[in-house]
Amino acid sequence: MQYPVSLKHVDGAVMVTCADIPEFATVGDGEDEALANAVDGIETALMGYMSDRRRIPRASLKKRGQKLVALPALTVAKLGLYEAMLSKNWRKADLARHLEMHMPQVDRLLNLQHSTKIEQVEFALHALGRRIELTVLAA
Repeated sequence: MQYPVSLKHVDGAVMVTCADIPEFATVGDGEDEALANAVDGIETALMGYMSDRRRIPRASLKKRGQKLVALPALTVAKLGLYEAMLSKNWRKADLARHLEMHMPQVDRLLNLQHSTKIEQVEFALHALGRRIELTVLAA
């Protein structure tokens, strides 16, 4: 999953915004730092969507002058789990009961910034009738 972002040079810093996620903005001293900060910032904004039980915005097509920010594979898997839960109208408590997990475990499972083992996400997805399909592409 890659979101197109716009970069703007402001007072010696680089500001990054994303039209698909209007709640998101970040800065860096240069483009590389700003784009690296964008991953964390997008994850943080998307966790807000999850907290509000809102749908995750789809990434639009990249326009001229924009850069792409790729989310980590684990983040994409967790977003897939969240979307599967929404489609079945499950809450965290429903997932916890079905997986026989405690709520803190489910919270970590859905926390985009927690380094959960991918196997745990796969297990939860399986319970919802989903699976992960991974593709490796040239950089």
